[in-house]
Amino acid sequence: MLESSPFNFRRVVIWIGRLLLGGISVYAGVSKIFFPNTHLWPMFVLKFSISTNLATFAQQVEAYKLLSPAGVDFVAHTLPFTEIALGLLLLIGWGLRVWASLVTLIMGGFLAVVTRAYLLHMNINCGCFATPEPLTGMTVIRDSLFVALAVLMTVFAFIEAHQPHPWSAPEKTASSIQEN
Repeated sequence: MLESSPFNFRRVVIWIGRLLLGGISVYAGVSKIFFPNTHLWPMFVLKFSISTNLATFAQQVEAYKLLSPAGVDFVAHTLPFTEIALGLLLLIGWGLRVWASLVTLIMGGFLAVVTRAYLLHMNINCGCFATPEPLTGMTVIRDSLFVALAVLMTVFAFIEAHQPHPWSAPEKTASSIQEN
């Protein structure tokens, strides 16, 4: 494709990254908040259900044996909402360089924690999507691919920010003005 084309390789990778990582982030956050206790869904127990789900997620965070009890509570009560917000911001595309950088850091942190637990042969639940998912080598590979996509998307977002918009008019130089 031509470099001035609105669909060059960098832009395609950015779109794929935004859609995939943004969608996964929103799904991961929503699943941690709402999915584990779907049988308690009537509105009068909404608060109870969310607090129960966050407590369940706190147990999954605690299983990694990295944080103090206060740190576990902080992560369990903020991470799902952060994932939803960052996922929506990626999908919207506003301030992409900032949010893509933050998502890359968070995904890198997830990869480090999951890899550590896998290498220590911890028999725990991943806690990625609030479903009983054992931590396996495939979890590490999946997270590695997500981190690679996030890094690529972030680098390409910074490169594209310095390129002219493909549909903008080219700048007129002094020589082109004199020719007219």
